[in-house]
Amino acid sequence: MRTLFLNPPSYEGFDGGAGSRYQAKREIRSFWYPTWLAQPAALVPDSKLVDAPPAGLTVGDILPMAAEHDLLVLHTSSPTFPGDVKIAEAIKEQNPSIVVGFVGAKVAVEPEQSLRASAAIDFVAREEFDFTIAEVAEGRPLASVDGISYRDAAGEIHHNPDREILEDMDLLPFVTSVYKRDLRAEDYYIGYLQHPYLSLYTGRGCRSRCTFCLWPQTVGGHRYRTRSPEHVLAEAALVREQFPQVKELFFDDDTFTDDRERAMEIARGLGRLGMTWSCNAKANVPRETLKVLKDNGLRLLLVGFESGNQQILINIKKGLRVERARQFAADCRDLGITMHGTFILGLPGETAETIKETINFAREINPHSLQVSIAAPYPGTELYRQAVENGWLPGEDSDGTVLVSNDGTQLAALSYPHLNHTEILDSVDLFYKRFYFRAGKLAEMSAEMFRHPGMVPRRLREGGEFARFLSRRPRTPA
Repeated sequence: MRTLFLNPPSYEGFDGGAGSRYQAKREIRSFWYPTWLAQPAALVPDSKLVDAPPAGLTVGDILPMAAEHDLLVLHTSSPTFPGDVKIAEAIKEQNPSIVVGFVGAKVAVEPEQSLRASAAIDFVAREEFDFTIAEVAEGRPLASVDGISYRDAAGEIHHNPDREILEDMDLLPFVTSVYKRDLRAEDYYIGYLQHPYLSLYTGRGCRSRCTFCLWPQTVGGHRYRTRSPEHVLAEAALVREQFPQVKELFFDDDTFTDDRERAMEIARGLGRLGMTWSCNAKANVPRETLKVLKDNGLRLLLVGFESGNQQILINIKKGLRVERARQFAADCRDLGITMHGTFILGLPGETAETIKETINFAREINPHSLQVSIAAPYPGTELYRQAVENGWLPGEDSDGTVLVSNDGTQLAALSYPHLNHTEILDSVDLFYKRFYFRAGKLAEMSAEMFRHPGMVPRRLREGGEFARFLSRRPRTPA
């Protein structure tokens, strides 16, 4: 089947692709690669991958493609689902014979509810969907494809058996050639990564049990299954060959450093290739491992610190001690490894005092940059179940579906008796201002631009975007 893989148009500047952990408009222009779509696209001959938001494509740009394809695979998420349904309906109107399938965490955990939302959706894929979509694209009857829920000709909904989890990750083809064929590396920006960058997954799953984290609880699983170092390094070499303009390779595994021996083996291979690279990491990597990674091209670690309060880390099952995170940050700083820290406000147990504690912790460990998110109760996560059971979802949003504003900016969906959603939302601005608007950090950022004059235009643009973001942040009534 002529297959179109689509990350659909959404809010202007909205990062909701099949790789974004928080589907929302960012403080500055940011777009992750749609790797979860590129993977099945690499399995389907002559397919096409369209990533509309970073390419600036509108619904009007997408509709003409409908007549050229037999199968549409559309990635969706909880915040974008209503709009994605409208796009699917418009495409179906243009080409009534096209088979429309939705993929993503939203439909994986709510397959029947998703199918009932619109007759335009013929099937949804549950959990990992690479080989599921490949079988649909072969033209197999939907009734014979494991891992999907579908609507038959009479309108009845059926749930096929689950697909077995993929164990041999080396069976997955490289996504780099799909990137080269269908995407432009220059369209993808992340503030803390060198531009242009390129990202890959070297495995799936995460051993941690964080209650808020979307992917391990919906499509990836908690067991970390990995590609062999040889497989990863072969694709890294292909990246260098096909994307000579790329300045940095980012490994988007939830915790690339969980398997430390493997991480060091890959690092040594990247060192031989002469590549600059970065990755996600948990704040518990030993100094000796960090040194091997740094000596072999590691530039930056993206680290989910989440909170500076130990009880909150316990509440969310982070499996991390604040003191260990503090030592990790000191080791990174001593070894010259740049850190981008991510923090979440409004997690269970949050109070006005714990917010201050986390802000002070962030200022103390002083990552090069940070992102402050609001606790988002995505359906399918333990945080969502806790929120429903405890009545933390206020008023009209009692089902937790409203996670972003009308322009795509993240909202505070949770509200506690001692800390309401307005206070949580306002604390994000406070966090950013107290972290960035201080003499030491401003001097650090100025010195960076002085050392690297080529970064000045980018940093000025990002600074303007950041200031506009703070000024336009929505205020939800208490």
